Amino acid sequence: MKNNDYRNGLRDGTAVALGYFAVSFAFGMEASASGLNILQAGLISLTNVTSAGQFSGLAILSAGGTYLEMALTQLIINLRYCLMSFSLAQKLNRRTPHWHRYLMAYSVTDEIFALDAGLDHPLSPAYHYGITSAAVPGWVLGTLAGAVSGNLLPGFVMSALGVAIYGMFLAIIIPPAKQNRTLLLVVLSAMGLSFLFSALPVLNSVSSGFVIIITTVLTAGIAAWLKPVREGTAAADTNSEEDT
Repeated sequence: MKNNDYRNGLRDGTAVALGYFAVSFAFGMEASASGLNILQAGLISLTNVTSAGQFSGLAILSAGGTYLEMALTQLIINLRYCLMSFSLAQKLNRRTPHWHRYLMAYSVTDEIFALDAGLDHPLSPAYHYGITSAAVPGWVLGTLAGAVSGNLLPGFVMSALGVAIYGMFLAIIIPPAKQNRTLLLVVLSAMGLSFLFSALPVLNSVSSGFVIIITTVLTAGIAAWLKPVREGTAAADTNSEEDT
């Protein structure tokens, strides 16, 4: 049974690995452009496995931010993984040893969580490890390939390929924002607030790390206060906005 679970996880994780390779390739190029060597870029991906966290962390590193900025930024951006881990813990057999839970927590990402949570039976650690065995190498290898490309390709090509990073974020944001007006307002508000921090005389002296923290907390907090998602109504709200 454990072997079957692992093979199923490996099969399902292959698709995740392909997507991870494309995204982490962009991170590898950005890391190379920021002055990190290939080993450093690969080590960041191996120990973090988080796209938004790594990109924001790279921006803080490039700007010479403090450890406090880095810690707070990663806490805010990656806090959702704690909630995902709590949820997955309920799908595990109660007799599952704690060391399995600790190892599984390393690779709880949005995509892996979706696969684990979508099972119609209790979650097996072997299944999760199968996904991890495909997804994490895909993430790290993509980073290494991007970092190598960044060291070999001419500067003008790197500048052109750098657009892929922004295209990736647009591809993530636009589809759900088109279906949910609240999310659209959050995105636009975050963009506007970020612009103010870069344009106004006093605000533009705030470091990039704290800009990310302030923007994230402020826009998300206001949205949660004005448009809270109530249990049992989230699906209905989404459907009504789609109809509109």
